[in-house]
Amino acid sequence: MPLAIFDLDNTLLAGDSDFLWGVHLCEIGVVDRAYYESENARFYRDYLAGELDIQAFLTFALKPLAAHDIDQLQQWREQFLSAKIEPIISAAGRARIEGHRRANDTLLIITATNSFVTAPIAERLEVPHLIATEPEQRDGRFTGRVAGTPSFRDGKVERLMQWLAGRGEDLAGSWFYSDSHNDLPLLERVTHPVAVNPDAKLGEIARHRGWPMLNWHA
Repeated sequence: MPLAIFDLDNTLLAGDSDFLWGVHLCEIGVVDRAYYESENARFYRDYLAGELDIQAFLTFALKPLAAHDIDQLQQWREQFLSAKIEPIISAAGRARIEGHRRANDTLLIITATNSFVTAPIAERLEVPHLIATEPEQRDGRFTGRVAGTPSFRDGKVERLMQWLAGRGEDLAGSWFYSDSHNDLPLLERVTHPVAVNPDAKLGEIARHRGWPMLNWHA
């Protein structure tokens, strides 16, 4: 069956779950607000500009996970999902997922945001497969480090190809929906690249190459 791949942040969501998780931690007083807000905004600007140091960002972003036990983190995550995520799920994106489901395509979300944040979002969207950056765990706690390759830029391609190899499948007939020029390595590998509310750089490339462009956040 063809693969229908969806980016998450600013694609299926009208916002960035990684950034918003940081906002949520600030609002509930889990982190030093002034410092965390400043760094969260700086890393997000770097991401939008295509200049993100992914390892530096993950050192920053995964630190709060290591500072608290899983039960407490999950309580905060439920609050976050209700307050920050459910209001920004794209109805058009959900409809496109359902179209691919009816076509019996294999549904997959691929995202640089860590799986602690994104796994329940994929569940809410009823997308059965998720490739995300994996936070390392040891003895039932997060360590603050990354397990394996972050699912970012070329890392998305690497992780996807590993996933496909494990299933004995390939990218024939595949679709990928994304908003970001950071996803060009994967957009260039699939059969059907689709730009969704693209950033300026991706929009220019999509127009030049004749890729479809969709507006899911109107």
